[in-house]
Amino acid sequence: MRFAAAVVAACCAVGTASGGVARAQDSLSTSLTGAKGDPARGRAIVTNRQLGLCLLCHSGPFPEERFQGNLAPDLAGTGKRWSEGQLRLRIVDSSRINPATIMPAYHRTDGLARVAPAWRGKPVLSAEQIEDVVAFLTTLKD
Repeated sequence: MRFAAAVVAACCAVGTASGGVARAQDSLSTSLTGAKGDPARGRAIVTNRQLGLCLLCHSGPFPEERFQGNLAPDLAGTGKRWSEGQLRLRIVDSSRINPATIMPAYHRTDGLARVAPAWRGKPVLSAEQIEDVVAFLTTLKD
C-alpha cells in the first residue's frame, strides 16, 4: 500500500526548472507490480459491475453488456488515445490529471473522505488488478 502511494507521489510530482511549485505529470510509467498485467483478467474487471464498476460511467466495445454509462469517455480506442503510463495514472488516481474529476481513485487510499470503516486503507483495486486493467485497455485500439 505505502509502496504504491510512494510510487504515485514520486511519479506525479516534478519540480519546475526554477525550483518552484511541483506540477502533475500525465503518466505513471512504472508498473505497480513490476510486471505486465493480463488483458483477459483486465477485461473481466472492466465489465464486472461489482468489482471494476467501470461500465457505470463508461461505455465501450462490450455488446454483451447492457446499460453502459455515458458520464465518462467511451473506452473504445482507449489504447490509441493514451499510453500505458497515462492509463495507469488515470486509474490509480485520476485527480492527479483533473482535480475536479468524478472518477474514483482506484488505488489511492490516503486523503479520501467519507470512506466506510470496512474500506479505510484499502484500495478499490489491487496493484495486480490495476495492471490487468491497463493491459486490457491498451488493446482497445479501435
